[in-house]
Amino acid sequence: MNRVVVTGQGTINALGHSVPETLAAMREARCGIGPLDIRDADRLSIRIGAQVRGFAPEAHFNRQQIALYDRFTQFALLAAREAVAQSGLRFEGALAERSGVVLGTAGGGTNTWDENYRTVYEEGRNRVHPFVVPKLMNSAAASHISMRYHLMGPGFTVATACASSNHAMGQAFQLVRSGAAPVILTGGAEAMLCFGGIKAWEGLRVMSRDACRPFSANRNGMVQGEGAAVFVFEAYDHARARGADILAEVVGFAMTADASDIVVPSKHGAARAIRGAMADAGLAPEAVGYINAHGTGTAANDKIECAAVADVFGAHADRLMISSTKSMHGHVIGGTGAIEALACIMALREGVIAPTVNYQEPDPECSLDVVPNVAREAEVTAVLSNAFAFGGLNAVLAFRKV
Repeated sequence: MNRVVVTGQGTINALGHSVPETLAAMREARCGIGPLDIRDADRLSIRIGAQVRGFAPEAHFNRQQIALYDRFTQFALLAAREAVAQSGLRFEGALAERSGVVLGTAGGGTNTWDENYRTVYEEGRNRVHPFVVPKLMNSAAASHISMRYHLMGPGFTVATACASSNHAMGQAFQLVRSGAAPVILTGGAEAMLCFGGIKAWEGLRVMSRDACRPFSANRNGMVQGEGAAVFVFEAYDHARARGADILAEVVGFAMTADASDIVVPSKHGAARAIRGAMADAGLAPEAVGYINAHGTGTAANDKIECAAVADVFGAHADRLMISSTKSMHGHVIGGTGAIEALACIMALREGVIAPTVNYQEPDPECSLDVVPNVAREAEVTAVLSNAFAFGGLNAVLAFRKV
C-alpha cells in the first residue's frame, strides 16, 4: 500500500481567488458572506450568500470555452490550474496514462439548468444551445480537467450532496494508496448561487437570512456559498523521487450511511465515520488536535456533530479544537469539503487554526472548543475533516503533518 501525500492545492471561493488569498482570509477571520448579486434576487426570501466576487470568466476563458463551461466547471479548472502549477507535475507518457481525476459536485451545472429553464418556460423559446447537456452534466468539470492535463487513468464524479468532495477525495486516496494510479487530481466544485438553486434551498427552511453562526446558541441556519478546491494526491515515493514539496499526508478515510432519515442527521452514523477514519489512519483520539467540522449553523447538525465528537473522543474532547469555516466561505454543498481541506492543511503546515466566526452565544449542547471568532496558533500533527450530508451519507478524512 502506498503512502499518499498532497503536493498541490488550488481554489477559488468567496474568500479568495487563490490558496494564499483564502488562507489569509481564514487567518484574519474574514467573512465572505454578503448580499446576493444575482438576477431576480428581489424575488428571494434568502438574499445573502458567499459569492465569488470580482470573477470575470472572459479573463480566463475564450468565448467558445465560456459557451461550453458552466460556472462550476470554470471554478474547477481554475483551482486545478493552481494545484497542478504548485505540484510541478507534467503529465506525459506513462504518468498521463495512469493518472486521473475524481471530483465531487452535488448540483453540477445548476446555472445552465436555470438559464435554459428560463429560455424554454419563461421566454417561450423552443430551442436551446446544442451543448446544454455536456455543459450541465455533473461529470463535465472532471472531463474538462482530464482533457486539459491529458489524464487518461481513472476519471469520475461523485455526487453525495454535501459530502460529495469528501467522498471524492476519499476515493482518490484509495486509488493512489492501492497503486491503481500514481496521481489523482481531486476535490470538488459547486455553483448553485442562481435564482433556481437558492429558491430550491429556501423550501427546506434551513437557510439563515442574516449570517452563518455555527455552534452559537442563536444560530438560525446555513448560508450557501460557491467555489472549488482541487488537490494533487500523489504516491509518497513518486513525490519524493522527484523532490516535490509535500504539503500534508492523507492517512485515513471512512464513509458510513445513517440509513435513518433523508434530512435529519444521526449521531451514530457520524460517530462511526469519525471512528472509521481514525482507525484507517491508525490514530488514537489524543493524536488528533483539530477537526474541521461539518458545522452548517443549523440547529440539528451542530448539536448532533458535537455529540458525535464527544462520543468518539471522550475525555480528550475537552482538549480538541473544532471549527466551522462555513461561517466564512458559506456552505459550498458538493464543493465544501474540498475548501475545508485547505484549512486542515493550513493547520498542519502553518500551525494556524481557522476560526468559527460570527460566534455570539455559548450553547450547552455545543460545549466543545470551537475556536470562536479569532484564528489561533497551535501545533497539531493530525487533523480530521468531517462531512455529513443529507440522506445520511457521511465521509471523514484524516490528514497528518509530514
